Amino acid sequence: MGELETKLIRAGFSVANINFQSRKHQIDFLSYDAVSRGINACFENNPVKVHFITHSLGGILVRHFFKEHSLVNLGRVVMLGPPNQGSELVDRLKSFPGFSFLGPAGKALGTDVDSIPRKLGPISFELGVIAGTRNITPLGFFWLDRPNDSVVTVESTKVEGMSEHISLPVTHTLMMRNNTVIDHSINFLRSGHFK
Repeated sequence: MGELETKLIRAGFSVANINFQSRKHQIDFLSYDAVSRGINACFENNPVKVHFITHSLGGILVRHFFKEHSLVNLGRVVMLGPPNQGSELVDRLKSFPGFSFLGPAGKALGTDVDSIPRKLGPISFELGVIAGTRNITPLGFFWLDRPNDSVVTVESTKVEGMSEHISLPVTHTLMMRNNTVIDHSINFLRSGHFK
């Protein structure tokens, strides 16, 4: 998320860019580990508010964390391409050899009612979601309802309680580098609106 980080800094935000190993750990561990590291890094700068911008699984980690924990100075959250209702692509790939490549966190992102994204329920913080509509892979073309970003359908990005939702012509993998996505994300952090 380097380009996004650079533009956030230029816009006056302090940034903690947190990586996590989704192929090695379960969502419950990743959620606490990654989000806590991010919060602790932010506290080094004495923030008035702690905002989040997440990509894909990162959105599920933030939702999971705030189901069990609170943060008095939680600001706004922007999720880019989150599988908030699970990913139909995960459902399709479960029966294929090599599915374990996704790791324990990726395997938990299906759409059935017992999947982690579906069990998290409505959110309780100010959330803006950006979904992509540009599909560039055969998997997304043949296996996912349209519109989709090659990995997650637009419908799957939605979650009860979100404040705003927009769809943009971007792919899942590259959306965090797109200038329009970045500009809308910064607008939401500042005002609670994408535009």
